[in-house]
Amino acid sequence: MSSNSASTSAEQLAIDGGQPVRTAPLPWEFPGAGWMNEEERELVMRVVDAHSPFRFYGPQAQHMVDVFEKEWCEKYGHKHALGVSSGTAGLSIAMSALGLGPGDEVLVPGYLWVSCVSAVVRSGAIPRLVDVDNTFCLDPNDLREKIGPQTRAVLCVHMSGAPGRIDEIAALCRENRLALIEDCAQASGASFKGQAVGTFGDIGVFSFQLNKNMTSGEGGMVVTQSDALFKRIVALHDLGYPRTPAGRLDTSDPNTQLWGVGARMPELTGAMALAQMRKLEKITGAMRGAKWRIREALEGTPGLEFRHVPDPAGDSGPFMLMLLPTEDHAQRFVDALKAEGIRGPDGSLACLTMRDWGLHWYSNIPSLVNKRSNSADGFPWSHPLNSFAEQYSYEHGALPECDAMHARGALLTIASVLKDNDINDIITAIKKVSRAVLS
Repeated sequence: MSSNSASTSAEQLAIDGGQPVRTAPLPWEFPGAGWMNEEERELVMRVVDAHSPFRFYGPQAQHMVDVFEKEWCEKYGHKHALGVSSGTAGLSIAMSALGLGPGDEVLVPGYLWVSCVSAVVRSGAIPRLVDVDNTFCLDPNDLREKIGPQTRAVLCVHMSGAPGRIDEIAALCRENRLALIEDCAQASGASFKGQAVGTFGDIGVFSFQLNKNMTSGEGGMVVTQSDALFKRIVALHDLGYPRTPAGRLDTSDPNTQLWGVGARMPELTGAMALAQMRKLEKITGAMRGAKWRIREALEGTPGLEFRHVPDPAGDSGPFMLMLLPTEDHAQRFVDALKAEGIRGPDGSLACLTMRDWGLHWYSNIPSLVNKRSNSADGFPWSHPLNSFAEQYSYEHGALPECDAMHARGALLTIASVLKDNDINDIITAIKKVSRAVLS
């Protein structure tokens, strides 16, 4: 084969019959799972050997959840932290702790996760959509415009591993006396100008599900600086009451008699989460280092735009978000990258268009678009105190910037165990595809 023929073959996209950059799949994208080893096994086995999987009492209680909460507070600057069964449960607990219900409006971004709006709706309040900006997080300007007489809280979601303009959002909430809930599910270990996520608002909620930066399979954390809120959070996550030092329910306080959701974190979950938390800096450091190495190598690529991250040092690094010129460009770009071998094992979501990112987009959530209810009476949409929201629409077209990102966006997950050759292949493949698709 002539050198010209070899060069042509090397540049021809694999999707068009050329040679792919790589044939082996990239590692699984589950950040914490790739770092599981003897530390997790040792702590879990302590619980098993002690026959004490319940956090509040047992034959030989190991207090894994207690230690996890204590170390989390020490590491990230929270006054209070409570382990819960999931991030989704944590969001519902946050809504109830703040007393949100019918007649209240909670402002949420259009790029989020279904659990966010689920928590609002199940509280009896109404979600109101706010557009995003080039950070893929809440746009402070649109947030200011959407604040109305029914607004009681803002749910700021630190999407895809990095906070947006959280300082401006927190200032707006203080200015308007609104509660601020931070959804930190995708951003454990992230920060903004040296301040940990979850410390800007009234309540922060974290998730440790398999896809998250650290994992215990399921599990979550609710944090706050407020003694009064924490008292409610503790009761609500349990059976509506606090516990005695012996771990038994205490019904004696007339000011803490609520309806709980039974979302306690088990000791086995706490053991896993404790071991993972102790590695979190290494996990996020690996993802952040790989991501920004890739980004820096691709800076200036014509037609390829990256998400704006206001504080790169605080980015936890699990996702690289990109914008292409058009919807067709985005689809061709992703299809071509996959053909070049930039994909994970079967079942992975390592490389995809934002249109395929499912329930992360407001208009992809059927129960929101169609204002569904869990009850026959249509609650909360039908509640008289929520009549102010009758004209609210959640259909595609409600948020122009969000819709544009949904159409033109592409996502690459950054595995926490990428090797140098994986990173180099990603860079090579994106450069190759960009030359062919975007030039």
